[in-house]
This record gives sequence, C-alpha cells and structure tokens, in this order.
Amino acid sequence: MEVFIGEVLGTFILIALGAGVVANVVLSKTGGNDSGYIVITWGWGIAVFVAVFITGTVSGAHINPAVTVGLAASGQFPWEQVPLYIAAQLIGAFLGAVSVWFHYKDHFDATEDADAKLGVFSTAPAIPNTINNLYSEIFGTFILVLGVLHIAAPEVGLGSIDALPVGLLVFGIGMSLGGTTGYAINPARDLGPRIAHALLPIEGKRSSNWGYAWVPVLGPLLGAVIAAMVYRLLPF
Repeated sequence: MEVFIGEVLGTFILIALGAGVVANVVLSKTGGNDSGYIVITWGWGIAVFVAVFITGTVSGAHINPAVTVGLAASGQFPWEQVPLYIAAQLIGAFLGAVSVWFHYKDHFDATEDADAKLGVFSTAPAIPNTINNLYSEIFGTFILVLGVLHIAAPEVGLGSIDALPVGLLVFGIGMSLGGTTGYAINPARDLGPRIAHALLPIEGKRSSNWGYAWVPVLGPLLGAVIAAMVYRLLPF
C-alpha cells in the first residue's frame, strides 16, 4: 500500500507542477501568460525533480508507465508489480490534472482558445503526421529510459539526489526533442489528464482528441522497451 500511495503522490505532484506551468503560460490573465516554451520545459523538469525527490525512497518514483516497463524489461523490476504501478500512476495523473483545473478555474473560464485549454491537459503534434509523431514519442522516451536506467544503476546511484539528473534529463529532452509532439514521453502524463479533460465541466472546451491519444501511450511504451534492449546489450 505504501508503494501504491507513493506512486499516486509522485505522479500527482508531477502533473500538478507540470500541467500547472502549462496553464500558467497558455491561459488568459495569468501572471505567466505568454512567457514561452522555455518556461514550460523548465517547469516540467522541476516537476520531475520534486516528484522523484519526494517519493524516490518510497516507490522508486517511476511516475511513468514507460519507466516502469523499461525497468521491468531490463530485469531491474518485477513484471508482476507493473500493473499496480501503472494504475497508481494513472490515478495520480488524473487527480493532479483535476487539481490544476480547480486552481486555474477562473483562467480557464477567461480563456477562449479551446485548443489551449486542452493543451494544459494533454499533448498534441505541432504538425500532424502519425508516423513521425509516433517516432518522436518513441525516440524521446528511448532517451529518457536509457538515461534513467543508467542513473538508477547501483554503481552510479546517488540516492535521493538521483532526482536532479532525472529532472535535467527531462528538461533536456523537452528543449531538444519536444517541439514536435510536446514530449509526452509518459503514457500516464497524457492519458490521465486527457480523461480529466473529458470528464471535467470545463467551460468552452473542445473534444479531447481521442484520435491522437494512442500515440503518446504506445510511443513511450515502445521507446521504453527499445531502451531496455539496448541497455542490456551495452557493455557498460
């Protein structure tokens, strides 16, 4: 139960701060309105840092089904615990998104752009192209999981300070590779908040773009498995 709560809490913090920085940048009349992409990437990096730092010693702070699957595929995590972790991550992501909506409700109401409102909750491609979009999510998550596998290695591990390199890794992925699809690189990060968008009484919202929703789920999972395979083949 402690591990389950840890994953719920960690993913809740991730989305509260991550979706929160997006809301601060894209919604109308906020203090951070129009402050730009770099603010968003920094915010997500810090969100990962805080979530991992707080829950790393409780659950390992996977906070991402792709990381959980990658660790399992590399032989560092038991497969039988994967469903429990993923369920906790989806619950935490959903609750984090609901909390961000409530926190910024007046600004959601003041925002006319329905795409911007959806963008607080979920990712979308800058240029819709299914093959390229899927590749972007696979590649970004490959870099993430390969990095996490090396950071988590016992001979490299830094305890709770592992949170810092993981946060910087996500920041770097966002700056370098995030411009195509918004770098979900985390099925729970996209799916949990997308479900929240569909269910919440958001004024003036659009559809939740379910036709694209499979890309930020399947892409990261494939990227994680590929990263695990490469990690097991590497001589270091």
